[in-house]
Amino acid sequence: MRLLPWAGAGGKPCYLSTDHPDSLLSRLADDIEAAQLASAEQVLAGAGAVLRDTEAGERAVRFALVRALESLGDVLRVAVSRGERIPGQDT
Repeated sequence: MRLLPWAGAGGKPCYLSTDHPDSLLSRLADDIEAAQLASAEQVLAGAGAVLRDTEAGERAVRFALVRALESLGDVLRVAVSRGERIPGQDT
């Protein structure tokens, strides 16, 4: 079972049951994971810039924090999904 990089109704995790890592849905999940990781890099850079800006207002800091939390959630889901697919891991 593969944890997919998106949530279902009510925020519940979605799983894919397949032995084929090259299936259409597996490739879609890989592409979304890659996009989430790339986005997280951009959010990290942007949040760092906001925090270094001594003139940044509360709205900018809050926005950066909200985006950082969203990205952290995405990155953690990717890490869990990939960790669960390591051969020999107990899940």
